[in-house]
Amino acid sequence: MTTMTEASVREFKMPDVGEGLTEAEILKWYVQVGDTVTDGQVVCEVETAKAAVELPIPYDGVVRELRFAEGTTVDVGTSIIAVDVSGGAAPEPTPAPAAPAEPAPAAEEAEPQGRTPVLVGYGVAASSTKRRPRKGPEVPVAAVAQAVQAELNGHGAAPAAPAPAPVTERPLAKPPVRKLAKDLGVDLALVTPSGPDGIITREDVHAAVAPAEPVVEAPVPAQAPVAAPAVAVQDSARETRIPVKGVRKATAQAMIGSAFTAPHVTEFVTVDVTRTMKLVEELKQDKEFQGLRVNPLLLIAKALLVAIKRNPEVNASWDEAAQEIVLKHYVNLGIAAATPRGLLVPNIKDAQDKTLPQLSAALGELVSTAREGKTSPAAMQGGTVTITNVGVFGVDTGTPILNPGESAILAVGAIKLQPWVHKGKVKPRQVTTLALSFDHRLVDGELGSKVLADVAAILEQPKRLISWA
Repeated sequence: MTTMTEASVREFKMPDVGEGLTEAEILKWYVQVGDTVTDGQVVCEVETAKAAVELPIPYDGVVRELRFAEGTTVDVGTSIIAVDVSGGAAPEPTPAPAAPAEPAPAAEEAEPQGRTPVLVGYGVAASSTKRRPRKGPEVPVAAVAQAVQAELNGHGAAPAAPAPAPVTERPLAKPPVRKLAKDLGVDLALVTPSGPDGIITREDVHAAVAPAEPVVEAPVPAQAPVAAPAVAVQDSARETRIPVKGVRKATAQAMIGSAFTAPHVTEFVTVDVTRTMKLVEELKQDKEFQGLRVNPLLLIAKALLVAIKRNPEVNASWDEAAQEIVLKHYVNLGIAAATPRGLLVPNIKDAQDKTLPQLSAALGELVSTAREGKTSPAAMQGGTVTITNVGVFGVDTGTPILNPGESAILAVGAIKLQPWVHKGKVKPRQVTTLALSFDHRLVDGELGSKVLADVAAILEQPKRLISWA
């Protein structure tokens, strides 16, 4: 009976929802233990190094166990949820205490019954519950905890004698608690559990850290109580450590790789964009743009696309393995977007083929999706050139780092009213500074200068969008 029950459990594994991703963080569970799920139902939202993605489950059944809590980073291929597909109701988990005797065989026997994966990386082989039954280990864990606590408190060595055998068992703790203990250097076997069924909580781990210093320092009362606590209080009050994971971690790694792989060159030009700003206001009143977002970024993006059309060699990538330059006959235009999860650079596919209204619609959808954290991994792959608008932060200009694999990135500074020589007289004009960084393996100084000059010329005289297009 036990074998049949365990064989009916399907283990849903963390899939590779991008290209070669190795881990993802569980942001939110949409189901709980005992809930009924159906094939294709979204059960959780995860954040990869590229985006937040909702995961559908590939079979029907009843949720038996959620393997990890929200906020946990899980390796691709690791089981994250167990579902009973036997057709029974939620009470099925009751036979679980008898399962520890043969967890691995149950998984192996059930594997041939699994259905074909429906998404890349979805593991559907059945396996038994990995977590040991809580009621079985409850007594030995408590005994071990008492023995360890007695030893730490100096109440004799006798109670610690039976400890070695049970200590080898894995203490009960949720994944986030295990990670916290690992980060703090705490051995969970030496922590006194306070949670139900002998589960170690985050408070237990923190408590294990706090008394550690006095116990160690107690033999030297003249110095330790003064030095150690002072450092700990000062560090926690003056410094905060923020784990780098997900999008921020991927961005950091990508920027390091780009900065130290591609030889960057950055050129600057300051340009009068008064006519462009007037055109923006006119387009806002145009019926063709009703319901669309019209702003300077739209015309800057179009100007860059026209400049690339006039200088197609700038739209390329470097193939290190083949030692070749790969010219792209399409433009996947990346737009850097600041989001709560970090910097995202989704791109508009085949932007060169879009009309101005179509480009406006694509830009609006791209930015809003990114800010909502719903950008898909596919939307951030295959970019060729990028625009980053640092002007929205009031910044005049910068030296942007290339998005990995791309040839150029255009930084747009703040558009400000400044004194400018116009038709022989100093007048207040709308002025901005553009900065173009490019990979000098692909783009030499002449080509980079031509592209930047063309963008500036179009923004100064936007009628060139018609004559040069």
